[in-house]
Amino acid sequence: MANTFKNAALANVSNSGYVNLYSCPASTQTVVLGLAIANKTTNAVTVQVQFQDTSDSNATYQLLENVSIPANTTLETLAGQKYILEAQDILKVKAGTGSAIDVVMGLMEKA
Repeated sequence: MANTFKNAALANVSNSGYVNLYSCPASTQTVVLGLAIANKTTNAVTVQVQFQDTSDSNATYQLLENVSIPANTTLETLAGQKYILEAQDILKVKAGTGSAIDVVMGLMEKA
């Protein structure tokens, strides 16, 4: 089983609903290494991050709920902790203001 380091990224995240940032592939486990959320605007914006556990009847859990990011700032989150995504689990994001944020997640897949 090989370990592969990757990034998952989204630009101009929508505020009209959650958008899939990363879907864990079948027969794979993923370790989340960190999530950077950049506010590209001159006003504070909020962000939400949600985890969908497909092995638990698609139950969803909030990892970040309406966290405010100051203007022209990048927030580093989910680093230093052990977030494990199993096959077909999904990490989703939603912006408080449309097109205001970009997100980049560092991860390691084990297939």
